[in-house]
Amino acid sequence: MSLAKADINPESAKPDAPRPPNLTRILIVRLSAMGDVIHTLPAVQMLREAFPLAHIGWLIEERWAALLCAPCFARRGPRAIQRPLVDEVHTVNLKVWGQSPFSFSTLQKVATVWNDLRAVRYEVAIDLQGAIRSSLLARCSGVHTVYGAAQPREAPASLWYTRKIIASGRHVIEQNISVTQAVIENYAGNQPDSNSTGRCVRLPRDLEAENGIETRLGELGIESFAILNPGAGWGAKRWPAARYGELARGLADRGIGSIVNYGPGEEELARTVEQTSCGAANVLQCTITELIALTRRARLFVGGDTGPLHLAAALRVPVIGIYGPTDPARNGPFGTRSVVLRSAESLTSHARRVEADQGMLEIGSKEVLAAADRLLEETRR
Repeated sequence: MSLAKADINPESAKPDAPRPPNLTRILIVRLSAMGDVIHTLPAVQMLREAFPLAHIGWLIEERWAALLCAPCFARRGPRAIQRPLVDEVHTVNLKVWGQSPFSFSTLQKVATVWNDLRAVRYEVAIDLQGAIRSSLLARCSGVHTVYGAAQPREAPASLWYTRKIIASGRHVIEQNISVTQAVIENYAGNQPDSNSTGRCVRLPRDLEAENGIETRLGELGIESFAILNPGAGWGAKRWPAARYGELARGLADRGIGSIVNYGPGEEELARTVEQTSCGAANVLQCTITELIALTRRARLFVGGDTGPLHLAAALRVPVIGIYGPTDPARNGPFGTRSVVLRSAESLTSHARRVEADQGMLEIGSKEVLAAADRLLEETRR
């Protein structure tokens, strides 16, 4: 049974109605953020397999472009390991542009993106963000057909969709897939390969970053390691940093080192983990391409609902997810061996509260270490 239902004219659904031509130029719109872009990759990979010769472009915020293309590689042209999934990466910088929207520099950059998008002559745009700005950008790309979820994250966004898809599935990855599946069924005339969702998604491989991470791990004398990620988008999603330090000590007793990953503004969290680990954890700040290279080498990832966790899941690294206010059924690790720890006291909420979630405070380091033992044993088997 189809996972999605297209909002199309019943006349076009008649058996003798001519099927639309196969797609040759497709635009994906998913601007941000890290975890959300990664959640979109399986749907786009399914699209790529259905239309192997199509020119697929992606409109994305500049800061997340490295999830699609290695920084020093061309953003348009033949696909390669440095840009394995899409044929072209279009970038915007909406936050910076919004600071001086009428300056000559901003207008020039907006015009460049506008002209580049329209020059490709995309036939279909698929908005997988569901925001007003993303749906507007999809329409401004010059396409006549814009697909999106019938109930997007921001309700007014649907006003700019010409095809509204009833998204299905609990997990956000499943919901994204259901939208692209409707496109495939309409244009390719066949059901997508259901096994494609279980395949490791294609992320860029930056050879310079790969070699650099290998060198840094060698200098630290680390071979077998877990990545600990104490940061998250807001305070309520963060497990106490000191408990990551306790966890690192327990992992060290099992012969596994710990690398502490952190992002901008999370330096204090990383230092706390390092200090409370009594030398068992090493702090390593990474660019996106370096984090991809580091994660590929990890035996285990431990963290909350945040982009690096979803990156680890996409790379099929075993994951321990420590969840509080966000629902793991929708936003949990997908497609990899995982253990999700969540207290019954945690209530689902996307309110960006700074204070710690009381349910997360009920989860102790011993409980997380026990989960790590189970995952590591499964991996050895």
